[in-house]
Amino acid sequence: MKQGIHPEYKEATVTCACGNTFKTGSVKEDLKVEVCSECHPFYTGKQKFTDHGGRIEKFNKKFGRK
Repeated sequence: MKQGIHPEYKEATVTCACGNTFKTGSVKEDLKVEVCSECHPFYTGKQKFTDHGGRIEKFNKKFGRK
């Protein structure tokens, strides 16, 4: 392998939107993620429903349907 062309690998802190933090290895020092194993529905077994802000109503208003 060539010397001097590889990025420095260091310990990184990963922060999730739910507030969970953990350490891993990366070339960046801080990583921010939206979903982790503590809040992902596949691992928790809980389904989260998010409000999409009335997409159907928005579509109907845009195209003049009632």
